[in-house]
Amino acid sequence: MARFVFVLTNQMLITSTTWPMDMINAANQAAKRLCPEARSIELVTASPFDRESNKNGHIVLAVEQTINAINHADVIYLPALWRNPRPVIQRYRALLPWLKTHYENGAIINGVGTGCCFMAEAGLLDHKPATTHWHYFDEFQKWYPQVQLKRQYFITQAGSLYCAASINSLADLTIHFIQRFFNQAVAQHVQKHFSHEIRQAYETVSYLEDTNTRHADEDILQAQLWLQNNSGKNITLTDIAKQFDMSSRNFNRRFKAAIGCTPTQYLQELRLKTAKDLLQSSNLSVGEIADKVGYSDASHFTHLFKRSFSITPKAFRTMVRAKLFSADNEI
Repeated sequence: MARFVFVLTNQMLITSTTWPMDMINAANQAAKRLCPEARSIELVTASPFDRESNKNGHIVLAVEQTINAINHADVIYLPALWRNPRPVIQRYRALLPWLKTHYENGAIINGVGTGCCFMAEAGLLDHKPATTHWHYFDEFQKWYPQVQLKRQYFITQAGSLYCAASINSLADLTIHFIQRFFNQAVAQHVQKHFSHEIRQAYETVSYLEDTNTRHADEDILQAQLWLQNNSGKNITLTDIAKQFDMSSRNFNRRFKAAIGCTPTQYLQELRLKTAKDLLQSSNLSVGEIADKVGYSDASHFTHLFKRSFSITPKAFRTMVRAKLFSADNEI
């Protein structure tokens, strides 16, 4: 059983804990049907202080264990903090060596908003990329000058350290963890039931240390950019290879070595991501969207879409459109 530990503090934003906990509980339930062979995830709340409860208005979260009683954690969640985080960080300094120990033991640690200050305060983010809530960008930069603050990204990743700038970004990150600990089908099931229309692919809003554009093959990087600009065209592997003066076999080999997938797989992923955007934001028919993203056969497009996202294009459009609303229509 994997263990996800949720740190509780005073002055925390309750939803920075309860929302991902709800998502992971939903994943546990979905996994019983979609991948029964997978291990489940145990959720634990923890604090440096024994028998302390976090109270925010009428909502109370009880501490189940003190941090010193936790010998193993697969993932640690650090909550967002209301207002100035400095007093909370000072009161909870016992978290800092505990975080270092679990980081050294291989735990994934992620914080949201000003909760990322705990990692920075522990020195874990020195010379590494990080982000935080936009309101505290300047203060964060002043407090932690050794950290590489990435203001333009909602999520950063440095090895097993993750920072999310907002609660919505934390939800994106939680979907990523669910896929990592279960599989894509479970992640997509949870995604459908938790505000699907505002979810963004984790990779599209993130600064990642090991993204598929951070490799040394300049020719393949240029090929990626070319594919992004031409994904809607009727192109073949031979066409792409010719653009970069390579044989199809050599191009395929180098692309897979650099990216981890074939050019055909990469192109398909680009097309299907574009199709999702068009299904949500345009009134084009499924056939028109298929043609626009590069598939002349709408049936083949529907098959690929369902295989990738476990839902047909038509059903996906119905689902996301049902959740859209206009402020002008509110009473």
